[in-house]
Amino acid sequence: MGQRTAASQSTAPEAAQHTGRHTGRAARSAASGGSRTSGSGHAERVFLVQTAFAELGGSAHGPGEIAEFTGLDDSVVYRILQSGIYQRIFERVDRGLYRLRTSAAQLAFTALDHRLDGAQTVLSDLREATGNGLAFLYMVAPFSGAQRQCVDMAVGDSDLAELGMTPRDVLSVTRSLRTGASGRTILAYLPEVLQQRVLAEPVPEQAGPGVYRDNDALLASLAEVRDLGHAVGYEECMAGWNSCAAPIMWDGAIMGAVLLLKQKTVMPDVPRSVIEATKEAAAVLSRYGAARPAIEG
Repeated sequence: MGQRTAASQSTAPEAAQHTGRHTGRAARSAASGGSRTSGSGHAERVFLVQTAFAELGGSAHGPGEIAEFTGLDDSVVYRILQSGIYQRIFERVDRGLYRLRTSAAQLAFTALDHRLDGAQTVLSDLREATGNGLAFLYMVAPFSGAQRQCVDMAVGDSDLAELGMTPRDVLSVTRSLRTGASGRTILAYLPEVLQQRVLAEPVPEQAGPGVYRDNDALLASLAEVRDLGHAVGYEECMAGWNSCAAPIMWDGAIMGAVLLLKQKTVMPDVPRSVIEATKEAAAVLSRYGAARPAIEG
């Protein structure tokens, strides 16, 4: 529950010192899937490989480089790349070098465009159910698995500038998954290798006074998010604003979060009614992602 949670006293291991390739090596045994029994294990490994291309930068990378970054076995990475070529996700550009196809990004944007039809209605209903709270939809940034971006909002006639929110607050500070209830909600469901990269990032200078600065407390809060299915924040992104967020899951993978904001003077504590309304909005958008087109007979 933001900085107020008792879970912030946890002694979870510090992760801020693990970055880039060191993170990959540390995560090798866990990410390689040797002990996994969940069907989501393969999907997570594919996600890690796709994310590696964005995180490493550059135009093309070899299986060995991706394996070292992600912590996956070389053979696992090679099989994913070969399968991805057939699925038109990756392409071979030189002997031993691969890159993401541009069609992968186009498919992602097309999927978001169609699957989020009606999101504005969901956000508007959330705003009404919470007594004119400010409702936002954040999705995982398409070119990085370790950031988020605001793609829609329902704020009524509110002037965000008059409320103390600038475009920088909405579009820049809140990109970080370290800050805010929605950031921590997304972070809680990302693979460990990406969590550790975020933990190694500095706290944005413009973050609110309630932001988690201690990584042990932040890690403990992520466990709480997974246990409860939501996060509440107290002045994490901006001074004077409290929040609640719930995850949007598509096919078992985290895609984004619904965020509800209210001024601290109006909502000093986040009531159960706000939590349930936020979770219901996220559940509706999660069902959008799972929807399949009807088969015409």
